[in-house]
Amino acid sequence: MNNRSERIRNILVPILSVLMGFILGAIIMLISGQDPITGYQAMLKTAFQSPKSIGEIFVTAGPLIFTALGFAVANSAGFFNIGLSGQALCGWVTSIWVALAMPDAPRMVVLPLAVLAGALAGALAAAIPGLLRAFFGTSEVIVTIMLNYVFLYTSTHIVNNVMSKDYMTNKGVTKVIGENASLRTGFLKELSSGSRLNIGIFMALIFLVLIWFLMKKTTLGYEIRSVGLNPFASEYAGMSSRRTIVMSMVISGTLAGLGGVVLGLGTFGNFFVQGSSLSIGFDGMAISLLGAGSSVGIFLSAILFSVLKLGGQGMPLRAGVPIELVDVVIAAIIFFVAISYLIRFLLAKASGSKKEVAIVEELDGKTDPTSQEGGKI
Repeated sequence: MNNRSERIRNILVPILSVLMGFILGAIIMLISGQDPITGYQAMLKTAFQSPKSIGEIFVTAGPLIFTALGFAVANSAGFFNIGLSGQALCGWVTSIWVALAMPDAPRMVVLPLAVLAGALAGALAAAIPGLLRAFFGTSEVIVTIMLNYVFLYTSTHIVNNVMSKDYMTNKGVTKVIGENASLRTGFLKELSSGSRLNIGIFMALIFLVLIWFLMKKTTLGYEIRSVGLNPFASEYAGMSSRRTIVMSMVISGTLAGLGGVVLGLGTFGNFFVQGSSLSIGFDGMAISLLGAGSSVGIFLSAILFSVLKLGGQGMPLRAGVPIELVDVVIAAIIFFVAISYLIRFLLAKASGSKKEVAIVEELDGKTDPTSQEGGKI
């Protein structure tokens, strides 16, 4: 019975977080003199107005699923990979570079090579903080944040000074890759009335299943979750925490790199110099937290964020609501997820059972608020 109640709370927390985020957004609209009903109607109409707009929802969701999965794997091992943006950027640059270097190669050759190269670039980028944490005890949070800037400016240098001029159209902007390296297909374009819908979303769905299988059904996944729950007990049981730390970060970076690959080979088809870190990295973290690290939760959260971001573009035109309000709603949702204990406590109180309240308090008491909780996906 207790387990059943806890499962119900686990489902209700993200749902209530989303609802309260929208309610807070509505309150802000009312205070600003706008009609929240009209605003949200405009959002939904923009997001679902045509097959093309629906296709774009899945275009946006693909890279977000990869970065969310990357964060979930690292978090399961007890680490916060804040470097998803930089790792995705490495995947984007590398995949485009490989694709442009092989303009006449068969599709069956260049496309897998470009995808693998991008994934490997993301893995190598994440291996750096993983090795530093495993062997020197450095904080992966600080290292990954700093590496975001390193990779950002390195990518700018590569595009402006290292890549062949034959690959460029203008300074800082590469040519569009050929069809032989593109994740887009004529069938998907026709199906979605000309959207940028590409194979990337199907790759993301496959990896949702693969990562679930890895974490739940394999020895490596068990070790990652065990190290996340208690690294000292894991060492005592014969597991190598150092190897597990590095492997979890490499897997996380590989997934982030694939997010960049989908962004490059699928969404844009080229690379252009970025002025700041990629938003898919930080949005992926938020999606993973909202989805509680589960594959189904990550998929639903990615679709929600895509609807918010794409639908929000129509709010200024259709309802006169500032597009920044979408970011406020997203931030509010994450805020309510962050205070999930309070929501769980109130749900237990609402049940009228003192036993349920005691269980919630006991579960919270077992968690050190200053620690990085792991063991979930």
